[in-house]
Amino acid sequence: MKKLFYYPVCLFLLVASLPAFGQVRLPKLVSDGMVLQRNMNVRIWGWARPGEEVTIRFLGKTYTTATNPDSEWEVMLPPVKAGGPYSMEIDASNHIVLNNILVGDVWLCSGQSNMVIPMERVKPMYRDFIAHAYNDDIRMFIVPDIYNFNTPQKDLRYGQWLPENPWTILNFSAASLFFATNLYAKYHVPIGLIEAAVGGTPIQAWLSATSLKKFPAAQELADEYKQASFRDSVAEYNYTTDNAWYGKIFRDDKGLNADVPWYSPSYDDSSWSTMEVPNYFNVTSLGRTHGVIWFRRSFDVPASLAGKPAKLLMGRIINADYDYVNGVFVGAITYQYPPRRYDVAAGILKPGKNSITVRLINTRGRGGFIKDKPYELRIGSHVIDLKGKWHYRAGVSVDSLVYPTFLQFQPEGLFNGMISLLLNCTIKGTIWYQGESNTGDPTGYAEMFKSMITDWRAKWGEGNFPFIFVQLPNYGPPAKEPPAWSGWADVRAAQREALSLPNTGMAVTIDIGEWNDIHPLDKGDVGKRLALAAEHVAYGDNNIVYSSPLYESARIEGSKVVVSFSHIGTGLMSKGGSLKWLEIAGKDGKYVFAKAKISGNKVVVWSSNVQHPAMVRYAWADDPMGANLYNKEGLPASPFETGVIH
Repeated sequence: MKKLFYYPVCLFLLVASLPAFGQVRLPKLVSDGMVLQRNMNVRIWGWARPGEEVTIRFLGKTYTTATNPDSEWEVMLPPVKAGGPYSMEIDASNHIVLNNILVGDVWLCSGQSNMVIPMERVKPMYRDFIAHAYNDDIRMFIVPDIYNFNTPQKDLRYGQWLPENPWTILNFSAASLFFATNLYAKYHVPIGLIEAAVGGTPIQAWLSATSLKKFPAAQELADEYKQASFRDSVAEYNYTTDNAWYGKIFRDDKGLNADVPWYSPSYDDSSWSTMEVPNYFNVTSLGRTHGVIWFRRSFDVPASLAGKPAKLLMGRIINADYDYVNGVFVGAITYQYPPRRYDVAAGILKPGKNSITVRLINTRGRGGFIKDKPYELRIGSHVIDLKGKWHYRAGVSVDSLVYPTFLQFQPEGLFNGMISLLLNCTIKGTIWYQGESNTGDPTGYAEMFKSMITDWRAKWGEGNFPFIFVQLPNYGPPAKEPPAWSGWADVRAAQREALSLPNTGMAVTIDIGEWNDIHPLDKGDVGKRLALAAEHVAYGDNNIVYSSPLYESARIEGSKVVVSFSHIGTGLMSKGGSLKWLEIAGKDGKYVFAKAKISGNKVVVWSSNVQHPAMVRYAWADDPMGANLYNKEGLPASPFETGVIH
């Protein structure tokens, strides 16, 4: 009896787990809660048995098609005005009902980490906004990270449309959410955001095979990664190298292997050296030590606050950290960029003396604690400052870790894996935030960026849809002298060249970066400036000042240079005193800081050290802190370099 019962059940489960033969299947994007583009033909597509008839019912109309020999089908819906929620029925050998569909504007949001950065990361600036984030008319679909060097993908492994509310919003891309919020406030039209972005990626990863033909070096690299054996060898090298390095530091770390672990409250660190935190530890006898360095200090907690939950803020640390309070592990982050915000559970803190230990892992370069970040323990409204002298000791010193080769950063992979499958989706336009990963070698960025925009538009088949992008913000130690070279300035200049393409707009952010954080928190202004550009480029509003001042031309008048700008709005202004970060040079190209003043709608630049000027530049540095030329509408002038003035 057991056998007779067992086998039929197994067979039933096996059959039930298989897809029904011939049943219609939809892509993840065509699902409950989706946003369809208003006022344009919209494609609904999917798969079924070859030759099978598929019927769609939407807004009282019926559309019928047949599946092609490749099992693909599509129906083109005619333009519909904004509205919803609606439902859609799809019939073949099965019946599907899609609910809660909105019709509005659909925006693709792409690029690298500053497009990815979610609201959770920036919530210290926007707690009130998050708490009141209820807008079912703003929805986001996050495309999973996937690369493919051989075949453009046609669907996703997973994904769903999510509405804006306090439970979902922390995963929303912050820049794109604020972009949508500003557009919705003005136009009251549903907004669908499709986030297809991956942190750390250079622009080459987003180029299609078509674009790569113009760039032989990138094409050659893409061809290498098409070979499975080559990819496997790279992955194996990364795995072996990382395992060996991390295996050694965990195996040989004296702090972990001591009879009394160095994170224990009872451990005596009185013989250790001391260092001021925050700082890089190359200022100490450690130099550029790679491996594990332990840091410890004690702090006092008032009896009235003992046992209460707390928040430990440890700024930013290069590269990884494992943190303990009174010997209890409270959190870890394994790479340098995220802010360290750790919860200290109730019952850990005790009255009087408490200890904190940081096991810092430095993989390469100079390690340490980034300045001008919060290092403190917050117990309710009470703040305990953790800056100052810390004891330190090396747990294990090793050679630096070889930098890995990230497969997802290689040419063509992300276009095939994350963009190609979106081409059937009708969109209003694209917002783009990328460039940081090309600052080390900006060569060819201008042509690659323009080629990417032109190619995406051609593949979408919607004409020159709006393409709005962020010009890189200020980042890095503020420059004190005119730099000989700046990769960030070069990428900004390359980005500005894309404005030569039709229906493009640029959000200048040279004033809202952070010198010590490649992921600045102020995504509210980023979204606002992207939306301003979109209001003109995508929505045809000609009665607003939508752009920052852009360099237009220059002429030499004696020993001075007169610079003209477009997009001055109601006039130019300097913010916070006299104009800064204008430089002037003769034909020798040796720039010096210049004096400058606004004269009408122009800027006059001069220096007693350059009697025969030939060129001028503005805010030409990784971080030109204090650059203060704006239009009166509050938009900062874009950095520029004139070249030799004729």
